[in-house]
Amino acid sequence: MLEEKLEALWQRVSTYVSDHLLGALLLFLCGWFLIRLVVRLLKKLLGKTKMEQPFVSLISSVLRTVMMILLFLMTASRLGIDVTGVIALASVLTLAISLSLQSALGNLFGGFTLLHTKPFRIDDYVEIGSQAGTVKQIGLTYTRLLTPDGKTVSMPNSTVVAADVVNYTVEGIRRVDISVDASYDADTDAVLEALLEAARVDGILQDRDPYVAVGEYKESAVGYILQVWTTADKYWPVKHTIHRNIREVFKARGVEMTYPHLNVHLEK
Repeated sequence: MLEEKLEALWQRVSTYVSDHLLGALLLFLCGWFLIRLVVRLLKKLLGKTKMEQPFVSLISSVLRTVMMILLFLMTASRLGIDVTGVIALASVLTLAISLSLQSALGNLFGGFTLLHTKPFRIDDYVEIGSQAGTVKQIGLTYTRLLTPDGKTVSMPNSTVVAADVVNYTVEGIRRVDISVDASYDADTDAVLEALLEAARVDGILQDRDPYVAVGEYKESAVGYILQVWTTADKYWPVKHTIHRNIREVFKARGVEMTYPHLNVHLEK
């Protein structure tokens, strides 16, 4: 009697192994090899494009994860396990996780958008909304800027994508705009010539002439504008040097730089 039961048990085990276990093992090994091959080919194809490396890595990781999940479900089904409940549970968990990580997913998709559209690159000087600085890191969820005063600003990518982005570096050149006030008593041509003299500094582009003009008439002064072009990396040195030169040239030429003041006349 015992021998018959053992023989029946062995028969069932042998049947299960031959019908399910070996097939599942073969399916898993072939699927695992195929996944590695597909991911490797995808990385090779994406590597030939101009796509950023973090974007390539993320796409490869997501594809590998999805294919591995499908492979485990197929293997479990091959073993005779009912995966219907597992799929339903996974769907519920996926929905719950998506709702709880809505903000993080928004930043993640924002990272995709930035890596694809490339509105700026590392070391570009940009203005994003109310923040301005040099781009130091473009991550999958956050973008980090280094401000001129040495502060690091981490901005969620969803915020970066939704904001107006001004890139001051991508064209390679920048225009320096300077406004200065002079007295109404100063001769207009003398002020314009003084501004042109102050603009003769190293770093300005020689193929673009400086531009000077009367900007506006104010209550106690005449506003003048000076515009010169320089390379993006020399913007601040050129601007600061011209500011210094204007004060010295105006003083040497006797041009009065006005400031807000109030004249009080007393009558006896």
